[in-house]
Amino acid sequence: MKKIYDKNKIATFIENSKYQTVLNELHVDFCLIKYEKGELVTSPFQNELLFQIVEHGSINIYFIRDDGTRYSLSNGYADYLLGDMDIFYPRNYNIYSEATENLTCISFPIDKNRELLLANNQFLQLICNSLSAKIGAITNIDAAPTSLTERVMSYMKYKCDSGILKGLEQAAFHLHCSSRQLQRILNQCEAAGVVSKIGKGTYRLIE
Repeated sequence: MKKIYDKNKIATFIENSKYQTVLNELHVDFCLIKYEKGELVTSPFQNELLFQIVEHGSINIYFIRDDGTRYSLSNGYADYLLGDMDIFYPRNYNIYSEATENLTCISFPIDKNRELLLANNQFLQLICNSLSAKIGAITNIDAAPTSLTERVMSYMKYKCDSGILKGLEQAAFHLHCSSRQLQRILNQCEAAGVVSKIGKGTYRLIE
């Protein structure tokens, strides 16, 4: 992680941000934070609560269950907000976010700016939109088809480019199953003529 306090660089990022109007009204000490791929962006071990806006790159947000297994919650790209829940609720000590590629965020500390943030109507509208979208995403996860086969078919149809699943481990992570389970389902679907194998760990949905 690298923090950048250069005012000109910060101003350029804010000017190009989707949330420029809101950020220009916040009288807080902004900084830019750069993360390398694989680095934790948020975790229970961080001492400072930060509000962060993804400007470049992408992140994966996941939950660590009590048994140590990981459960994918969401993916975040440009304009994704981190720290919105921390403004209102105690920190969840099981949620992590990790940079899936080199990442740049506009950031500022939450604790010393909390009252200012809560008094800003535009900022609160931004937070409400963000939290509503996240609740909707979680609802979609909970409302997913019950069988793993249905989930795999839905994932390939709606989440994979051109219906092509690439990489069993990553797909299994998002489907909340093991690679072995996913491979078994794909073998069954291939035998049934529902999918075709087009490469190592790569399958195409046949419609």
